[in-house]
Amino acid sequence: MDVGYGLLKQGANSDFMKTDDRFDLLSKYGRQAGKSFYYAALLNFKTQMSVGRDYAKDSAKISNLLAPAYVLTAIGMDYKPNSYFSAFLAPLTGKLTIVNDKDLSSIGAFGVTPGEMMKGEFGGYLRAAFSKADFKSELLKNLSLTSKLDLFSNYLKDPQNIDVGWENIIVFKVNKYITVNLNTNLIYDADILFDTNNSGSINEGDHSLVQFKEIFGVGSMYKFT
Repeated sequence: MDVGYGLLKQGANSDFMKTDDRFDLLSKYGRQAGKSFYYAALLNFKTQMSVGRDYAKDSAKISNLLAPAYVLTAIGMDYKPNSYFSAFLAPLTGKLTIVNDKDLSSIGAFGVTPGEMMKGEFGGYLRAAFSKADFKSELLKNLSLTSKLDLFSNYLKDPQNIDVGWENIIVFKVNKYITVNLNTNLIYDADILFDTNNSGSINEGDHSLVQFKEIFGVGSMYKFT
């Protein structure tokens, strides 16, 4: 389970802005098929916990609890050659997009048909994950890196348009108490159209965009023993 929530306030006269909001629950079960290979099944549920707004456009609502929510079920093969890397390839994958907000579903947000609250897809899925904190190099001994890549192709419509989710977390331990963190998140879904014509709704002629978020922070850490 991966849960995160963050707020930012810039100046005494500004409102709080949401910088992070995620609820990600993943479960995977596998049975060994050979050295480093496993038959596996995966279930993933993703959403956010509160209203999201576009602060560049008069704080217009762009997301909400269960709007969107994604439910993904997949059956395939998992490759785990070591303790810090895995690659799961699933040729049989179902993906359900939920938009449980009438304001958003009515304009066809997140790829649903306008007025509908759900959209189903069937396709292929790849999930690769790397997480390592015990680098042997003297230069990298205080560094930990986590990288997760998700790719999905819908067999039933435009399979050449691949949904992409790529998250990276880099943590550098400066000393016993201070850590530096860099988080990046890239998302692309050809079915998610943006109001690029500034018409106030999603219309023909609007197009998808690459979404990218970067968070840099410095924190303190103390371990009780």
